[in-house]
Amino acid sequence: MLATAGCLLAACGSSTSSTSSTSTKPTGTANVAYAGSLEYLNEQVIGPSFERHTGYGYEGRGGGSFGLAKEILASEITPNVFESIGGAPIAELEPRFTTWYVTIASSPIVLAYNPHTPYATTLAAIAAGKAPLTELFHVLEQPGFLLGRTNPNTDPQGQAFYEMVELATTLYHLPASTPSTILGSIDNPSQVFAETALESRLQAGQLDAASAFLSQAIQLHLPYVPLPPAIDFGDPADAPLYARASLTLSDGSVVHGHPLTVAITEIGHHDAVAAQAFIVDLIRGPGRAEMAQGGYTLLRPTITGSGVPRAIQRAIEGS
Repeated sequence: MLATAGCLLAACGSSTSSTSSTSTKPTGTANVAYAGSLEYLNEQVIGPSFERHTGYGYEGRGGGSFGLAKEILASEITPNVFESIGGAPIAELEPRFTTWYVTIASSPIVLAYNPHTPYATTLAAIAAGKAPLTELFHVLEQPGFLLGRTNPNTDPQGQAFYEMVELATTLYHLPASTPSTILGSIDNPSQVFAETALESRLQAGQLDAASAFLSQAIQLHLPYVPLPPAIDFGDPADAPLYARASLTLSDGSVVHGHPLTVAITEIGHHDAVAAQAFIVDLIRGPGRAEMAQGGYTLLRPTITGSGVPRAIQRAIEGS
């Protein structure tokens, strides 16, 4: 069991006097740019817990993972930790800001819904398996149904939700027009909202339903319709199935479906000890258990790239 991330990475037992009974309080702040789906967990649970058990400070900022990567590249924000959905947003920063990332968890997408929507009874029946899943897509096509999702141009969840409808269209032999009927354009302004605001709109009754990670639905106590593993983007073992879906973004680039994993890396070198302590906390400290309690599926920490700091390498080897 890891003593604490602060003890591992700070100068534990580094007193210059054998008779000293005091220890130096850790200094520095983990400044974390994170995928918006992690907002509740990071701000309400992991961040405060990290400060208490390590002594380091914590600051967080959420947003779409690709959008955050662009802000980092433009030096509009200067975090020392980047926690994204998937490794692709981190790869955009290589090699200038980092050369590695660690994959630590995953979470499937679901359709969360407001319990007071007129469609709640039908959605609850689908969720309970009392109505076929194909009925879900008929509901989403109803005129006046208020659906919310994130922008595929800036957010991996937005990409996956769009691709989910495409995969379902093939899997369940739905009409070829189903994706365009349900979703409209890729950045449909009547559906697309900032990731950090989407679920609050749903809770406020401004939407009937919205895309969400299972972890978000659990943390925010939202009713939801689960999706089959073949289209929920939650299992790395199903990566070949997800890759069958593709999406052309507004800039003309094409993205393919991929598992929705949580990846994390250190950015730059300011307050490096605090930044590494936060990452270690999610690899084998209390933060890892807090992620599990928050509805994430924990994965064996896996490194992509090279140049991983020794403290993080040791944490992975001991996990």
